[in-house]
Amino acid sequence: MRLIIVSGLSGSGKSVALATLEDSGFYCIDNLPVDLLDAFGQHIAMSGEEADYAVGIDARNQPASLSRFPGILDAIAAHGLDTEIVFLDADDATLLKRFSETRRRHPLSGPDIPLNEAIKGERARLVPLHERADLTVDTSQTTLHELRQIIRSRLAESRTHLSVQLESFGYKHGTPTDADFVFDSRCLPNPHWQPALRPMTGLDRAVADFLADSPLVARYLKQIQGFMDDWLPVFEAENRSYLTIAIGCTGGQHRSVYLVEALGAHLREHATAVTVRHRELP
Repeated sequence: MRLIIVSGLSGSGKSVALATLEDSGFYCIDNLPVDLLDAFGQHIAMSGEEADYAVGIDARNQPASLSRFPGILDAIAAHGLDTEIVFLDADDATLLKRFSETRRRHPLSGPDIPLNEAIKGERARLVPLHERADLTVDTSQTTLHELRQIIRSRLAESRTHLSVQLESFGYKHGTPTDADFVFDSRCLPNPHWQPALRPMTGLDRAVADFLADSPLVARYLKQIQGFMDDWLPVFEAENRSYLTIAIGCTGGQHRSVYLVEALGAHLREHATAVTVRHRELP
């Protein structure tokens, strides 16, 4: 029996996340009042059914109710439920753009509250949930297809205790804000300066061979692998459910992609549940 609480900023993809979970067999309820959450948890715990549940909780709840969330969550844990919280986020500029494009009304906006102030107020309201989140997903540069895949692989399909996501990215496009660890590979030999390799990516054999032949790349990769081998068991022992590891290079095309693929292969040899995302690749 599993209960996933989905929360986050309006426009960040909460509805997509809940719909994806529902398509994966979860019984889903959107916009459940926080004050009913404990009763709902007690009900499904007493039912004895081996089922998966997901509830959406957002800023349409009153601030006083949201402030009680940590205590309510502790009460749910006493029922013996496996409860996880996923929080969807996006930067303000992205949220403003999305509301402008869809012409949807923000739930906290009004005649005297402009959109930017509504987003700011929503962030403040949701602090009690964000602080307790097991998994935070920044959707600022995530397509709907990518978000669905993240939810499926990290929540719906994963049944191991620790789910690890490896993500390559380009620094010139910004650093991921939802990463737990960020490694910078811009110090390594760059295939971009090889004319034949420039149009390729780290998924191509020629680029992988170029990087694998570099002692510097081999040392860098070995040290990251060693770090993860040492510390992933510690995170797992502390009941951590999700971990996001990002590796960046200048454009997110070559070095970071190769390193993420190599690290993913290494971790899978140790039976770690790993998903891979290359943010800058189509």
